[in-house]
Amino acid sequence: MLALWSLASQLTERPQTLPAPWEVLGRIGDLAASGELWFNSGMTLMRVASSFALAMAVGLVIGLVMGRSRRVDDWLNPGLIILLNIPALVVIVLCYIWIGLNETAAILAVALNKIPVVAVMIREGARALRPDLDEMARAFHMTTFNRLRHVVLPQLAPQIAGAARAGISLIWKIVLVVEFLGRSNGVGFKIHLLFSSFDVEGVLAWALAFVGVMLAIDLGILRPWERRANRWRQDAP
Repeated sequence: MLALWSLASQLTERPQTLPAPWEVLGRIGDLAASGELWFNSGMTLMRVASSFALAMAVGLVIGLVMGRSRRVDDWLNPGLIILLNIPALVVIVLCYIWIGLNETAAILAVALNKIPVVAVMIREGARALRPDLDEMARAFHMTTFNRLRHVVLPQLAPQIAGAARAGISLIWKIVLVVEFLGRSNGVGFKIHLLFSSFDVEGVLAWALAFVGVMLAIDLGILRPWERRANRWRQDAP
């Protein structure tokens, strides 16, 4: 990819349209040295983490209840389909209009776009739970909390890990749109300013810097978690 990018940057008639990788890397270094990169990336990461936690928590509860109860699934499924098909931009704009241009609206808008996706993945996992383990839990008179902790959640761990990995990539993209439209800091806000001056080098620098952050989170946290969540399947006879 770097080789193709380097070649394309040298062949283009307008260097400012596609700056070379080393030019973008130098811009990232300048942003890091000034401290601007750390502050705005930190604000974006805070919004990503808050939205991610909210979406995973709510989506897990909704998906689990829908997967375990056919009646609840019949009632909530139409709303879930509607939320899945409403464009993210519409949700963001409505949250800003109804709540205001603040952090609450920004985080809620991102979470609302992710909750239906998490709920669908967890619902399908909940439908596939082993009935013999449920019978065992009833036979041993396990409490609801212990059944959830020792029987249900371990079986759902692969779906939770998959939803987390898929969700983090979606959430940070939506966070950039939220910042582009209505925040005064963050990576999306900086890209908005650079877009107005057609600064392609700056746009690529901010985008690639935060892609690096997300890649580090995926490789260092989410991927090991997913492997651990699926270990029981590999060890099963």
